[in-house]
Amino acid sequence: MSDNYRTLLNKAFLDCDTVEVARKLLGFSLCRESEEGLVSGIIVETEAYLSKNDPACHASRGKTRRNRTMFGPPGLAYVYFIYGNYYCFNVVTGQEGQGEAVLIRALEPVEGLLLMQKRRGKKCPVGNLTSGPGKLCQAFAIDQAFDGHDLATKPLYLKNTNFTRGALTVKSTPRIGVSAASDKCLRFIIDGNHYLSR
Repeated sequence: MSDNYRTLLNKAFLDCDTVEVARKLLGFSLCRESEEGLVSGIIVETEAYLSKNDPACHASRGKTRRNRTMFGPPGLAYVYFIYGNYYCFNVVTGQEGQGEAVLIRALEPVEGLLLMQKRRGKKCPVGNLTSGPGKLCQAFAIDQAFDGHDLATKPLYLKNTNFTRGALTVKSTPRIGVSAASDKCLRFIIDGNHYLSR
C-alpha cells in the first residue's frame, strides 16, 4: 500500500456533529481490498443527512429494517440499494441511536485504476470512474454485503491521508437528487476538483 496513507480513521472523529464530519471527511481516503487487488480514492464530495428537521434523511421517520444501520455506532458503513439500479455508500456518524450519516458522493481515484475501469467498463474515462455515489460503489465493488461493516477494518476502510486540509477550498451547496429539504446546503465539495459528481 502507498506510504501516503497514515493511520486508520479514529472513530471518535465520527462521534460528533454530522455536518462537521461531512466537511472534515473531504480529503480522507476510502480503500477497498479484494482478491482482484486494491482500489483507493480521495473523498472529494459528501452530503450530510440529519435525524432532526431533515425529511430527506432515511432515519427521519424512525428505525426500520432498511435503515437500522444508521442507528448503530459511528464508523459503520450504511449501504442501500436505490432505484433498482445501484448502491449508495454512507458513513454512520453521531452518537449511537441518533440515526445520522454522511453520503460519500464522489472520489478522486488514486490506486487500482485499471481494476476500477474493469468494473465500470473498460472504456470508462478516469474522470467518470467514481464521480457519483453509484459509480464509486461499482468501481469499488461495494454492495449490500457491506451494510454494517466497521470502516476501521479491512477490506473496506477509511484512512487519514497526507492531504493538507488547510489548503482545501471547501464549498457547501444544496444536496443533489433529493426532493425533500432540497434547500439545505448540506453537500460539501472540494471546490474545483475534477472528479465531482455530474
